[in-house]
Amino acid sequence: MNISATILLAFGMSMDAFAASIGKGATLHKPKFSEALRTGLIFGAIETLTPLIGWSLGMLASQFILEWNHWIAFTLLVFLGGRMVIEGFRNTPDEDDAPQYRHGFWILVTTAIATSLDAMAVGVGLAFLQVNIIATALAIGCATLIMSTIGMMVGRFIGPLLGKRAEILGGIVLIGIGGQILWSHFAG
Repeated sequence: MNISATILLAFGMSMDAFAASIGKGATLHKPKFSEALRTGLIFGAIETLTPLIGWSLGMLASQFILEWNHWIAFTLLVFLGGRMVIEGFRNTPDEDDAPQYRHGFWILVTTAIATSLDAMAVGVGLAFLQVNIIATALAIGCATLIMSTIGMMVGRFIGPLLGKRAEILGGIVLIGIGGQILWSHFAG
């Protein structure tokens, strides 16, 4: 996987966390940068670990299905991207109408884990592509840190407007990467 695909994957994977951070920022009363950075660090750290876990699981099975690697990656990315797009179009009720000043650590960890399960599944697919998983996981984590921090800061202003659209955009990016992987296999 080339650097542009890695960057697209990283930011595509960060869109769930970005959307969640917008929602988290929207529930806080004037979130400070320190709270946004704290959220970004938590989300980024977890988003870095989950593709590594998925990659490890994928490596255990890679000897059996290496011939199907492009189809596995394509299917996983299209499935995950499609799920993100569908979730982006669903209407979900607000978690809490009263503004808060800070989110609890375990609430952020739980949210980060929930938004990073896609990254674990992508990690499984990456095992079949034999990519540099450390660099890819770090790229995903850094992109998530950046996007989550930004999401928190702008959340209360654009949460209702862009929150779900960010998830839709992330899904479209993942589907595009899946298509690029399949195209690369057949074209080259």
